[in-house]
Amino acid sequence: MTLRQRLQDDMTAAMRSGDALRRDVLRMVLSSIYNIEKAKHVTLTEDEVLGVVTKEVKTRRESVDAFRKGAREDLAAKEEAEIAILNDYLPQQLTDDELRTLVDQAVAETGATGARDLGKVMGVLSPRIRGRADGRTASGLVAQALARTDLAAHDTEH
Repeated sequence: MTLRQRLQDDMTAAMRSGDALRRDVLRMVLSSIYNIEKAKHVTLTEDEVLGVVTKEVKTRRESVDAFRKGAREDLAAKEEAEIAILNDYLPQQLTDDELRTLVDQAVAETGATGARDLGKVMGVLSPRIRGRADGRTASGLVAQALARTDLAAHDTEH
């Protein structure tokens, strides 16, 4: 079963069971998929549908931060409930150790030597972690790894 079909079936089940939050969240994701397809005149691939779900989670995480800064815990809690629903449709999340291993592999593969290579490393890493790890977290780990690489290179020069 495709991810899109799973979303559709689960939305229908939520409608039947009266789960308004799940119904609304899934309806919003399906609507986003539909709107992108209409705008681009294409049918999204499974990976692109996963990208839409991932983007919806990212948007909600940003909203949680904004609501917390504005002392709106009620709205932050609603967004977190929506994230929990959407996480059911994402692949198994990477552990910190797994993510660090993938970062180290990407740094080694690209031959990155410093902070200026961040984009090159992220270009290799992003497809491998899509939907399985937060891009901001991954970018931070890449920056740390590149800083270590930069320091190691600097130390060998002296």
